[in-house]
Amino acid sequence: MSRTATLTLDGKTIELPVFEGSEGEVGIDITQLRAQTGAIAYDPAFGNTGACKSAITFIDGDKGILRYRGIPIEQFVDSPNFIEVAQLLINGKLPAQEELVRFRARLTANAHVHEGMRHHFEGFPPEAPPMAILSAMINALFCYDPHFSVESDEEFEDAAASLLSKVRTIAAYTYRKSNGLPFMYPDPNLRYCGNFLHMMFSMPYERYEVAPEVEEALNLILILHADHEQNCSTSTVRVVGSSRANLFASVSAGVCALWGPLHGGANVAVMEMLDQIHRGGLAPEQCIKMAKDKSSGFKLMGFGHRVYKNFDPRARVLKDSCDKVLAKLGKKDPLLDIARKLEELALNDPYFVDRKLYPNVDFYSGIILRAMGIPLNMFTVMFAIGRMPGWIAQWKEQHDDSSVRIARPRQIYTGNKLTDYVPLAKRK
Repeated sequence: MSRTATLTLDGKTIELPVFEGSEGEVGIDITQLRAQTGAIAYDPAFGNTGACKSAITFIDGDKGILRYRGIPIEQFVDSPNFIEVAQLLINGKLPAQEELVRFRARLTANAHVHEGMRHHFEGFPPEAPPMAILSAMINALFCYDPHFSVESDEEFEDAAASLLSKVRTIAAYTYRKSNGLPFMYPDPNLRYCGNFLHMMFSMPYERYEVAPEVEEALNLILILHADHEQNCSTSTVRVVGSSRANLFASVSAGVCALWGPLHGGANVAVMEMLDQIHRGGLAPEQCIKMAKDKSSGFKLMGFGHRVYKNFDPRARVLKDSCDKVLAKLGKKDPLLDIARKLEELALNDPYFVDRKLYPNVDFYSGIILRAMGIPLNMFTVMFAIGRMPGWIAQWKEQHDDSSVRIARPRQIYTGNKLTDYVPLAKRK
């Protein structure tokens, strides 16, 4: 017998269907609520609203679990391969060897951007925010091939490969433009992350040599950011895509949502906090004390998460990667020392433990990116490159569902009741 939930409103009782997800999550179907009662559900920020059914990513925030298509993210650590994970998310399964080779060939073929697009960078001032350029240029990609169709698997794979490959080229060119450096063409002999670092840091007269540990760490960072359920930017991609907007326009909107400091800019805030502590000569013990005092105005960034009420599983992975990268590069970073001490103190402080304020992924990702030479204003761009497979996968999942309707949230109106227009001459 199917389960139902009973709702009584103004003496009228209705039965609402109840269903379960594959991991036991319970959902109450309120799609007929307004039709049957005239009322709507009120849920600001959608914290209790399931806007879709999805088979891509599973999170259990209480247990600190993150899985891509059922696979725990910890299982991607030993041999991190961002492109393999991208195919898993987008296609629903790990690629066979020949599928991986074929997709890599597509990425290589799509790494360049149209020469006409290179001139668009000249229209941006040197100080333009990289995320603004990234969003604009992704939207412009469609203009150079407006016939991109996704009605067949082959066509969709072409579009996905184009986005995944060109986003790193655009990102690297954005960095080069802001620093007055010549653009470096993609190198077909390099893998995804190595090619990006080459386009970022090579010079016509001096090639940047990618250390294996650094390339592995960048793979890992991108993998850990590849998807994260229905967050702000992913929801944005789905909302825009629900209007049947093309993949490029939908993902460009996702970049804009990610730009916000409460979303993709969180690791920037962590680095700014650690730098402030370092320059101010503050002791970590003092910072912990200030963080517990609401009147101090000090906020400990990088701790706690909207979803995770346990240790962020991504932070556990990056914590180990931090040591490898810094050891390889021979860098002693005082900010890492501060971060480690803050973590040690917080994890042993009842205030943080009781409130389950554990370090999140942003707490360590910024340190690694800094060690690689990625400037602070490019941190959120790196997040966008990593999140691209998830956005593409989410867009495709929705696009393939014929039952999806255009997103159209309701509201509770709180403005004036019926009001007469007053001519200008009679207004006080």
